[in-house]
Amino acid sequence: MPGDEASAPAPAAATASLARAEQFIWLTARVLEQRRFAYHFLGGDPDPVDTALGSYLGEDGGYGHALDPDLRGPLSQPLHTAHALRILDGLGRCSGRRVERLCRHLTRISTPEGALPLAVPAPRGHPAAPWHPAGDDPPAELVTTGPVVGVLHRNRIWDAWLFRATEFCWQRVESLRHPHPYEVQGAVAFLDGVPDRARAAAAADRLGRLVRERRLVVLDPARREEYPLSPGYAPGELLFPYDYARRPESAARSWFTDEEMGRSLDFLAAEQQPDGGWPVRRRAWAPGSTLERRPIATIEALLTLRAYGRPAG
Repeated sequence: MPGDEASAPAPAAATASLARAEQFIWLTARVLEQRRFAYHFLGGDPDPVDTALGSYLGEDGGYGHALDPDLRGPLSQPLHTAHALRILDGLGRCSGRRVERLCRHLTRISTPEGALPLAVPAPRGHPAAPWHPAGDDPPAELVTTGPVVGVLHRNRIWDAWLFRATEFCWQRVESLRHPHPYEVQGAVAFLDGVPDRARAAAAADRLGRLVRERRLVVLDPARREEYPLSPGYAPGELLFPYDYARRPESAARSWFTDEEMGRSLDFLAAEQQPDGGWPVRRRAWAPGSTLERRPIATIEALLTLRAYGRPAG
């Protein structure tokens, strides 16, 4: 139960935390994140969020224009799609002709396996973070395919594209042996939405043991310097229980004891910076990208804390 994770902050402290976050959002965030914050925490209407998200929608049915701040330029990219679907899911609006067009777009950009690459080639060489290379023939990735398939299944979207993409995810999830943390996040996003709950529970159980054995999660934030970094990750780019189990009903929640989850939530709450926002742990590569990602990280932190009974206000 949410109350078992750790003691919730006093209402006054929670209200102060939300007020500081609000100031940070108004000061630094894009219009989309301002609208999302207003919807989730200030009783705002979903329509302005939907309208703001629509400005990132391309003529091909996909999303571009740096919706995910690490991929710049107008080109529709799988990471943008995953981010857009997460926003629509939070609004309860992941349906309709927009999603039908999006699935047709996904069919066009899929690899021969029927899944999504990390990034599609940009014909004009638009800037991108160095960890998102776009070669001429990029392979399918669970990092991008898992979250998209999971959200579509959770919203009971049925499209021909989903059949092969779902099989790709099952094959990749059930054969993981040496995953990196973000790949595990993609697997969890898939398992949280896929309809076969018995198979998902079995896969999650195996994956959770693997995460703990390979120390891909910081179980004690006070000793985080003792945990290994994955190859290519920035100093301090470590994942915690709340990074895998964003909500109590997640398939990854059973990987952690109440004490472990409680410690990680305490750490997450304490990570709020003096300016009211939460930090970004990945490597900075462009000033604009880091500035745009911090409001996203702030909203996600607040949503996670609230999901575990840590009221933001």
